[in-house]
Amino acid sequence: MKEYGSNIQKLVEHVISVPDKDKRTKHAHILIELMRQIHPQMRDGNDYSKKLWDDLYIMANFDLDVDSPFPPPPKEILGKRPPKMPYRQSNLKHKYYGRNIELLVLKAVATESFDERKAFVSYLVKLMQNSFLAWNKDNIQTETVLQQILQMSGFKLQAEVDAIRKDGLVPDANPKDGNRVPNRFNNAQTFRKNQSGGNSNGGKRYKNNKNKSGKYKQRRRY
Repeated sequence: MKEYGSNIQKLVEHVISVPDKDKRTKHAHILIELMRQIHPQMRDGNDYSKKLWDDLYIMANFDLDVDSPFPPPPKEILGKRPPKMPYRQSNLKHKYYGRNIELLVLKAVATESFDERKAFVSYLVKLMQNSFLAWNKDNIQTETVLQQILQMSGFKLQAEVDAIRKDGLVPDANPKDGNRVPNRFNNAQTFRKNQSGGNSNGGKRYKNNKNKSGKYKQRRRY
């Protein structure tokens, strides 16, 4: 086998020629570890260990009598073509986007609220533009992508697309949270305002002043 080189093949022939089975088994295990070191990028696991032993038996022309953790593979596997993988024959309207984009469009249609669907469509527009740019030098226009989303949704997102055409895309749209309304917990400006002594604590404000000892004391303003 070319992936292991001629030196490994010579070692395999030497292992076959060892008359004592115990020594032959010991040499075979050492040879397996050497074969493992030739391809360190391969993950170590039960499947990979079985592959190494199968390769050893194949290089020995199945003439290897050792105590191995796996049985020798059948000789019929040599020259046998792997079975063909069946491919899904689905009628994709825009094949260059793939099936996953159409599934996301269907998920956007099934989203409950209008604002969440609008945010979902905005997210899809940016996602499809990035996907298009990965395979093309030119950018694709937002209007073109919106029309494609309409076609993939069966025009069930017409109201959301019209709203985006009028108001623009939802900024930082995320299909996980939809068009979430910011509150005092996720609004960075409100957080900074409260940290600086703004309208927190029921509208009461505090002012820190140093006393004669250099320590801060707190005065309350009403």
